[in-house]
Amino acid sequence: MHIPDGFLDPYMSAATYAAFLGYTAYSLRRIGGALDPSRASLVTVLAAGIFAAQMLNWPIPGGTSLHFVGGGLAGILLGPYLGFLAMFMVLLVQTLVFHDGGITALGANMLNMGIVAVLAGHYVYRGLRTRLGDFAAAFLGGWLSITLAGLAAGLEIGFSPSFGYYIDVTVPVMTMWHAVLGVIEGLATALIVVRVKAVLPEVMED
Repeated sequence: MHIPDGFLDPYMSAATYAAFLGYTAYSLRRIGGALDPSRASLVTVLAAGIFAAQMLNWPIPGGTSLHFVGGGLAGILLGPYLGFLAMFMVLLVQTLVFHDGGITALGANMLNMGIVAVLAGHYVYRGLRTRLGDFAAAFLGGWLSITLAGLAAGLEIGFSPSFGYYIDVTVPVMTMWHAVLGVIEGLATALIVVRVKAVLPEVMED
């Protein structure tokens, strides 16, 4: 899902950077001052785990690549703002050090994995946990987070003519494959959320 340099037209790159930078400023204001030490530790530990999981990539036709995202998990455990911060740490290091995702596409990658995925996981879990329970709500949050992130990536590259494929190819391919992987991501998300809530309920975002 990491979009490399050259896949997005300049207008798409600029638009996604604007959205990313705007949300960054808003998140930093919402986070505010010093963090509780336990939650600060969770941000760094979770970022390290997501970083390792995202390093496994499988190429797919008509899109970029398929891999675990972890945005839904970050949104559930940390909330929409600290979850975004954790994903920013992951994607920035991957972009600058490993060139996993292009610098010109960092705004799009952050929009997809750090905003769309995080918000989807957070709000689906919060909205369904009372009715469905923690496991089912976290599973659906994890599944929808990666599926919507794939859809967003498909739209971005499909609306960039320089890529060579249009949305009739990129959107179905990116959405379908990430929906399939979303079953595994959803299960992993649910298992981790249930375990964390059982042993460290105080670190979870209310």
